[in-house]
Amino acid sequence: MAEKQDTLTRLFRLDGKTALVTGASSGIGLTMASALADAGAAVVLSARRAELLENATAQIQAAGGKAACVMGDVAEIEQLPELAEKAGGFFGPPDILVNAAGINPRQPWDEISPETWHNTLALNLSAPFFLARQLVPAMQEKGWGKIINIASLQSVRAFPNGAAYGASKGGIMQLTRAMAEAWSANEGGITCNAIAPGFFKTGLTESLFEQDEVIQSLANQTIIGRNGKSQDLHGVTVFLASKASDYITGQTIFLDGGWTAK
Repeated sequence: MAEKQDTLTRLFRLDGKTALVTGASSGIGLTMASALADAGAAVVLSARRAELLENATAQIQAAGGKAACVMGDVAEIEQLPELAEKAGGFFGPPDILVNAAGINPRQPWDEISPETWHNTLALNLSAPFFLARQLVPAMQEKGWGKIINIASLQSVRAFPNGAAYGASKGGIMQLTRAMAEAWSANEGGITCNAIAPGFFKTGLTESLFEQDEVIQSLANQTIIGRNGKSQDLHGVTVFLASKASDYITGQTIFLDGGWTAK
């Protein structure tokens, strides 16, 4: 039994690792940051809203996790070098990056402005690449790193009022492959994968969860028969951030209750 426990610890524990999680003040980002902290990682949370960010950090600390925060807008590409430097100043350069920051404007195709289109792709698609590029050299020096992007059902399915968001999430699925091709060449090196959540209650989907018939209809489209719960994110987050996934790269895992398999 002790030997089995040692194997599980070696594979899944994140003690001594540092994670940077964007969009971590609420929703999926906060859930993933909490899961990483529970697994032993020191977590740096980043987001744009200072009060929510500080509260999220305090929440993880109160649960016994090691956490700090740095405020920033990752869509502002020119600010990413400074954000990366600050993030590395708490517990050392991040070994794990979770690109969870995102927006979904949900506008009809004929109402999308160039500004909305640009902002959506800047945050959802450009920021994950350019932030990762800031952190990869330190990961390469250590010979180990984990990058986790957030894809979507809209990476492979068209939804109403989703042109900008769908384009960004289709792009993130391919970007994940491209990142893996660029950075996963060395054994024991950097892996890059994505999680594509189904319907979870977050700030981006809160309005949908206020409509019982709509939410039940979405649940009925899964195989499991329900929408996602925050704890459903814990296992796959720790798995993709740990040594247990060292031979998996360039992949997108659909955490959707079987929605895309039905």
